[in-house]
Amino acid sequence: MSNGPWTDEENDLIVADYFAMLVDDLAGKPLNKAASYRQLTDRIDRSAKAIEYKHQNISAVLKALGETWLTGLAPAFNFQSSLEDAVLRWMNSHPEWVLRAPGNRPPTGLHDAAQIWIGPPPTLSNQPPPQELDLMLRIARKSDVAGRDERNRVLGRAGEERVLAYERSVLRSAGRDDLASKVRWVSEEDGDGAGYDIASFERDGRSRLIEVKTTNGWDRTPFHITRNELAVAEARRAEWCLFRLWNFSREPKAFELRPPLDAHVSLTATSYRASFN
Repeated sequence: MSNGPWTDEENDLIVADYFAMLVDDLAGKPLNKAASYRQLTDRIDRSAKAIEYKHQNISAVLKALGETWLTGLAPAFNFQSSLEDAVLRWMNSHPEWVLRAPGNRPPTGLHDAAQIWIGPPPTLSNQPPPQELDLMLRIARKSDVAGRDERNRVLGRAGEERVLAYERSVLRSAGRDDLASKVRWVSEEDGDGAGYDIASFERDGRSRLIEVKTTNGWDRTPFHITRNELAVAEARRAEWCLFRLWNFSREPKAFELRPPLDAHVSLTATSYRASFN
């Protein structure tokens, strides 16, 4: 069995195998990882143990890319950059993967709609940042993960629809059917430009303006925010919040950020408007 660096051909084979299993995993199909490893050992000169660990490396790359990864294969971050390139090659040649319809369909029942785990933002968590955070953020910036999620209107719309159902559910559970019936999906009804996606209410009737940002990735996946959204957040601090929905393709989880946003995230200008003199 070879112990040398993995070749591009080997990386491409194992990445394709990983995604084939991931598609089945997201569809709820049973997996036989051991059988998959044995089949790969017949095609490449690597042990089943080495193949399993390389699968964990792929999990790490996907986490950095703001994607979901295989259940039971914890990310292992000491991978070669050539593996990162192989994962990106596969994703670039399968654009339908990034633009896939979320497996998590918008709920229809009151109970299902309420099932979003709401926790503290990463900046307020008692857990320290992971040691590999800088590496993951470098990969995310290099691949423009935030831009990919922003352009994915299927994902964004599904996230907004889920939060819309959640907001109505919370108000109905609090006995405020009168307010629940007035919750509006502003970005869908009026179009983008308001600086928020959903106009909802607190239980006491105060206005609640929600900008939804959705990702299939982990809670620290970067996201885009527009100049207009920042302006509305500043002008209407008491009402505005950013609802960060993450892990969306599996079990949606969320946290909220209240202005000022730069108390929680580093804001980096990524584009400029050019005007003629």
